[in-house]
This record gives sequence, C-alpha cells and structure tokens, in this order.
Amino acid sequence: MYRFAPFEKTLLAFFIFIGSLICIRIFFTGSMHFIFLVWNLFLAWIPFRLSFYLIRIINIKKWKQLLLLGTWLLFFPNALYIITDLIHLGLESKVPKWFDAVLIFSASVVGLMMAFISLYRVELFLEKNIYKKRVPIVIIFILFLGSFGVYLGRFLRWNSWDIISNPLDLLLTVVQRFVFPLDHLQTWGITSVLTVLFYLLYFSIKKLPGYILPHQGSNGL
Repeated sequence: MYRFAPFEKTLLAFFIFIGSLICIRIFFTGSMHFIFLVWNLFLAWIPFRLSFYLIRIINIKKWKQLLLLGTWLLFFPNALYIITDLIHLGLESKVPKWFDAVLIFSASVVGLMMAFISLYRVELFLEKNIYKKRVPIVIIFILFLGSFGVYLGRFLRWNSWDIISNPLDLLLTVVQRFVFPLDHLQTWGITSVLTVLFYLLYFSIKKLPGYILPHQGSNGL
C-alpha cells in the first residue's frame, strides 16, 4: 500500500481545498469557468511526478535517463504557468473578488511548489551527472526555457501536446523568435521577467531553511 510522504499529504490537502473552492464557486455562479484550474494542476503534477522517478531510477541506461529528463522539461512549464492564471481576476462574477483571488492564488502556490520541488530533484540529478559548478548555469537555463514555455502557452496558446500534434507550426513559431529576436521584443521581455522572478523564488526557497534555523531563539530577524 502506497504511503504518502508528509509533503504529499500537504499537497493533497491543498488539492481538496482548491477543489472545494471550485465547487462552491460553481454552486453560487452556475459557471464552470474555473474548472480549468483542475486540468492545469494535473499538468503541473506531471513534471512533479516525473522528477520523482528521475532521482530514484539510477540503474537504467543513460539514454532512458535523458528521455525522462527531456519529458520532464517538456511538461515543466505547465507547473510555472498557473501563476499567469491571475489574469482571470478581471472577470465579472457573482462571487467576491477576494474569493477568486484566494482560489487562483492557492492554485498558483501549489503549481510553484510542485515546480520547484521537481526542479530541485533535477538539480540533484544533474549534480551526479555533470560538473557540479555548471549546475547553477543549467538551472538558470532550465528556468529560462520554462519561462519561454509559459509565454508560448499564455500568449500564443501553445501547449505541451502540440509538440506531437502540431510540431512543425510550433517549431516555426519558436525558430522565428530566436532567429529574429528584435521582431519579438515582447517575447523576450516577458520571458526575461519571468526567468528572474522564478529564479529569485527558487533561490529564496532553497535558502530559507539555512536562514531560519540559525536564528531560532534570537530577538530579531
């Protein structure tokens, strides 16, 4: 019988909380609009779960590890993407704005938690397979690619499945932005801002335990 880890129990509590808020919203508004958060959270869960196998399955061939890592990278932007769902706060609704804010914010927090835990697992994997001093650069590059994926999803409405269902058009869209960057300043502006934001959040979360524990018992921060 599978036993939930402590964090997985917290994650399950979040899912129940978010699901309850969605059900309450549907009851009072009659609208299914915010049901998309369930799908977005599922997509965010995929890289979270893939990273679990990445650090535990060590006795497999290198090409299989790379395939698993590539699949993780393909779905990784979905976990970051939920933070952009905050744009839906502008919708008129029968429920108060604060209710929708709590709902979307909760989903965004869960998405980021799963994203950063999966990223940390990938970081541990990389430290075992490449020169350790290169890992921070690779992590920044991964966050850059993830942010670019968020841009593609939010503003151009591409998704991870399009790499299979519509690969040529997706490839053309990506190549155009790299070959003619000055014609797509919005792309790189948004991608850069998101990269910095996600890096600062990820770096801060990693540093929190080391900052809090030495200050226990002190009189101030």
